[in-house]
Amino acid sequence: MKQVIIGFGILILALLILFQLARFQSFRSGFKIEVWIAIFSILFFIIGIILSRKMFKPKPQIIEKEVFANPDKAFEADDTQILKLGISKREYEILQLINEGLSNQQIAGKLFVSENTVKKHISNLFFKMDVERRTEAVKKAKNLKIIA
Repeated sequence: MKQVIIGFGILILALLILFQLARFQSFRSGFKIEVWIAIFSILFFIIGIILSRKMFKPKPQIIEKEVFANPDKAFEADDTQILKLGISKREYEILQLINEGLSNQQIAGKLFVSENTVKKHISNLFFKMDVERRTEAVKKAKNLKIIA
């Protein structure tokens, strides 16, 4: 901000000096003051365009990207956390399908069980993980490194 104020102050000072020089030169060269004003106006217009391009350059965009440390190595769940929570194999399987974004009906169809069975497993899973929503379960599971 200080640079902008100093820059404009210098430009105004230069303009005043140029007007004084123009007034003295107009007596010698025969140019009218209006011609000098037009020349200085064009000069400062060009300087203004150059300064605005330098000052208001578009800022680079930040693009976030998820990077894996070793993409060749497959994800391995932390079995100790699964045992600590007491999650069964079926509940773990349902947790993985919830992470994939499947609905209860889709999970039931994929596992060849009823939708009520899926709801019961999800209810047990929520109780064991101490969560109330699917998103919370997925977030907590990722934090515990149970799912990828």
